Amino acid sequence: MRQQVLVLYLATSALDSDVVGWSRYDGTGRTRPTTGDSDEPPYPTGLAALHDGWRLFQASQLLPPQSGHEYDVSFLKHEFFFEKVEDDSRGSGR
Repeated sequence: MRQQVLVLYLATSALDSDVVGWSRYDGTGRTRPTTGDSDEPPYPTGLAALHDGWRLFQASQLLPPQSGHEYDVSFLKHEFFFEKVEDDSRGSGR
Protein backbone atom coordinates (compact mmCIF):
# COMPACT_ATOMS: atom_id res chain seq x y z
CA MET A 1 0.00 0.00 0.00
CA ARG A 2 1.30 3.46 -0.92
CA GLN A 3 0.02 6.89 0.05
CA GLN A 4 -0.77 9.79 -2.25
CA VAL A 5 -1.01 13.23 -0.63
CA LEU A 6 -2.83 16.28 -1.95
CA VAL A 7 -2.44 19.66 -0.26
CA LEU A 8 -5.06 22.23 -1.20
CA TYR A 9 -4.99 25.88 -0.13
CA LEU A 10 -8.52 27.29 -0.22
CA ALA A 11 -9.78 30.86 -0.41
CA THR A 12 -11.57 30.45 2.94
CA SER A 13 -11.88 27.86 5.68
CA ALA A 14 -14.93 26.31 3.98
CA LEU A 15 -14.29 23.10 2.00
CA ASP A 16 -16.53 24.33 -0.80
CA SER A 17 -14.44 27.47 -1.41
CA ASP A 18 -12.12 27.85 -4.41
CA VAL A 19 -8.67 26.28 -4.55
CA VAL A 20 -5.99 29.01 -4.73
CA GLY A 21 -2.88 26.82 -4.43
CA TRP A 22 -1.97 23.14 -4.37
CA SER A 23 0.76 20.51 -4.11
CA ARG A 24 0.71 16.81 -4.90
CA TYR A 25 2.94 13.97 -3.75
CA ASP A 26 2.70 10.43 -5.10
CA GLY A 27 4.14 7.70 -2.92
CA THR A 28 3.23 5.08 -5.52
CA GLY A 29 5.88 6.45 -7.88
CA ARG A 30 3.44 6.29 -10.82
CA THR A 31 3.55 10.07 -11.27
CA ARG A 32 6.10 12.72 -10.39
CA PRO A 33 4.15 15.97 -9.92
CA THR A 34 6.18 19.12 -9.43
CA THR A 35 5.40 22.65 -8.34
CA GLY A 36 4.00 24.72 -11.18
CA ASP A 37 3.35 21.76 -13.47
CA SER A 38 -0.21 22.92 -14.13
CA ASP A 39 -2.04 26.22 -14.47
CA GLU A 40 -5.29 24.62 -13.33
CA PRO A 41 -5.83 23.15 -9.85
CA PRO A 42 -6.54 19.40 -9.69
CA TYR A 43 -9.97 20.21 -8.18
CA PRO A 44 -11.98 23.43 -8.09
CA THR A 45 -12.79 23.01 -4.37
CA GLY A 46 -11.84 20.82 -1.43
CA LEU A 47 -15.31 19.31 -1.56
CA ALA A 48 -14.68 18.15 -5.14
CA ALA A 49 -11.59 16.26 -3.90
CA LEU A 50 -13.76 14.52 -1.29
CA HIS A 51 -16.27 13.57 -4.00
CA ASP A 52 -13.40 11.99 -5.97
CA GLY A 53 -12.40 9.74 -3.07
CA TRP A 54 -9.67 11.76 -1.34
CA ARG A 55 -9.81 11.51 2.45
CA LEU A 56 -9.36 14.70 4.46
CA PHE A 57 -6.94 14.14 7.32
CA GLN A 58 -5.83 17.60 8.38
CA ALA A 59 -7.05 21.17 8.21
CA SER A 60 -5.14 24.18 9.49
CA GLN A 61 -6.22 25.92 12.66
CA LEU A 62 -8.41 28.96 12.30
CA LEU A 63 -6.46 31.78 13.89
CA PRO A 64 -7.79 35.34 13.95
CA PRO A 65 -5.36 38.04 12.77
CA GLN A 66 -3.61 40.01 15.46
CA SER A 67 -4.91 43.51 15.95
CA GLY A 68 -3.20 45.85 13.50
CA HIS A 69 -2.14 42.99 11.18
CA GLU A 70 -5.44 42.30 9.43
CA TYR A 71 -4.07 43.24 6.00
CA ASP A 72 -0.56 41.74 6.24
CA VAL A 73 0.40 39.37 3.44
CA SER A 74 1.75 36.05 4.67
CA PHE A 75 1.38 32.30 4.13
CA LEU A 76 -1.78 30.73 2.72
CA LYS A 77 -3.65 29.91 5.90
CA HIS A 78 -6.53 27.70 4.73
CA GLU A 79 -4.48 24.54 4.15
CA PHE A 80 -6.12 21.12 3.83
CA PHE A 81 -4.30 17.77 3.55
CA PHE A 82 -5.97 14.90 1.71
CA GLU A 83 -4.81 11.34 1.09
CA LYS A 84 -5.55 8.32 -1.03
CA VAL A 85 -4.05 4.94 -0.24
CA GLU A 86 -3.38 2.87 -3.33
CA ASP A 87 -2.63 -0.84 -3.64
CA ASP A 88 0.87 -1.00 -5.08
CA SER A 89 1.06 -4.80 -5.43
CA ARG A 90 1.53 -4.46 -9.21
CA GLY A 91 3.92 -1.54 -8.77
CA SER A 92 7.65 -1.23 -8.40
CA GLY A 93 8.18 -4.31 -6.22
CA ARG A 94 9.92 -2.34 -3.47
